[in-house]
Amino acid sequence: MFGSFGSKKDQLNVLVLRDADVIAASVRQALAEASEEERPGLERAAALIGQAAAAHDDDLRAHWVRERLAAAGHEGAPDSVSGIKALRQAEPGLSLLAATQLARAAASAQD
Repeated sequence: MFGSFGSKKDQLNVLVLRDADVIAASVRQALAEASEEERPGLERAAALIGQAAAAHDDDLRAHWVRERLAAAGHEGAPDSVSGIKALRQAEPGLSLLAATQLARAAASAQD
């Protein structure tokens, strides 16, 4: 979902990759060929994909940060010193500035 690019350590260069349109097309194709028994589940899947596709990049970044922190066992505020440290340990390619900006954005998204 994410990748960093660029060469300056002091810049936040995080790219949000979206593939919901490809998934949505696959589900629509399956829905067109589905039996009546399969349709309710595929219709629900299509609705969920639509919601995911409509999510704002900031929300996706915040979700990504919270996932990384949870996987690292961090339960405190994302923008705490320990949260930023946990994020950088989970994603060693993040600069201190990038980790801090992402953690602050995740914290403000929780409010």
